[in-house]
Amino acid sequence: MMIIMKSDATQEQIDHVIEHIKENGLTPHISQGVEATIIGAIGEAHNVPTDRFEGLDGVEMVKRITQPFKLASRQFHPQDSIFPLDGFKIGGGDIAIIAGPCSVESRVQILETAQAVREAGANALRGGAFKPRTSPYAFQGLGEEGLEYLAEARGQTGMPIVAEIMSQSQLDVMLKYVDVLQIGARNMQNYNLLRAVGETRTPVLLKRGLSGTVEELLMSAEYILAGGNGQVMLCERGIRTFETATRNTTDINAIPVLKSLTHLPVILDPSHSTGHADYVTAVARAAIAAGADGLIIEVHPDPAHALSDGRQSLKPERFAELVRQVAAIAGAVGRRIAPIHQTQLKEA
Repeated sequence: MMIIMKSDATQEQIDHVIEHIKENGLTPHISQGVEATIIGAIGEAHNVPTDRFEGLDGVEMVKRITQPFKLASRQFHPQDSIFPLDGFKIGGGDIAIIAGPCSVESRVQILETAQAVREAGANALRGGAFKPRTSPYAFQGLGEEGLEYLAEARGQTGMPIVAEIMSQSQLDVMLKYVDVLQIGARNMQNYNLLRAVGETRTPVLLKRGLSGTVEELLMSAEYILAGGNGQVMLCERGIRTFETATRNTTDINAIPVLKSLTHLPVILDPSHSTGHADYVTAVARAAIAAGADGLIIEVHPDPAHALSDGRQSLKPERFAELVRQVAAIAGAVGRRIAPIHQTQLKEA
């Protein structure tokens, strides 16, 4: 349930409500709005009558959150969530661009790609060090060596690092190097992993599962939020349907649907959703027109010889053109690409 405090509620009154929530076996979560403070009482709240809180000093009203996802809901948090990430913001009016190779293959490859995508306008660098592959014989990533190369690329370009974590056992080593923990599609419902990253305060990019519904994606985000980590980005990356013309089916509908249901930023991955470099730019344009808060794009200097996902990877020059086209779409709907921060330019 949501306990909406009066605009002039004192800190003492807010603290009293929080204590009362705990006494009823619920967990308090505070959303500080512009006009009022909203306190979420999360847990088996259906067993707790609202009148236990309605009479407390400073309480304006008490409402039940109707969706199964509570902390992710716009009912609980009406304003868009915006959080800073090394010189730019995720969420809000600016559009974040995350780019880089599917896998870190070598030091030269990642440094070359990082410099190219930064010059084209990327705000953050993606790269896989631990790779979940369908075949056990496919390239599995360089592990910590790859993370070290990513950290070096960050030092040269100033771009924060987005990298996928596959299991709880990798958490300590990932936190040494990365700025954003990516939860891949196959781990969207790995609840132990979700709980673990929820206990960190490192931003999380949560990808929708191959057959996951919008509600299931939001319920997975709820695990992270319930752990106290409010810096969650949702990523639409295509879903599995009967269609075989593309790798997956891009659910453009999911962008406005998510934006209406949740305050969390929504990112689109047109590389995985199409599986083909020729379609990536068109779908990226559509994502921005539909209201996406950002894009995550696979870029490789030599896609024909990439060790993973070469077919869907853009060459740097095609990525630069994508950024130009996306910027034009953003301008047409009153938005803009997030500018490269001056610290990034100086460090580069």
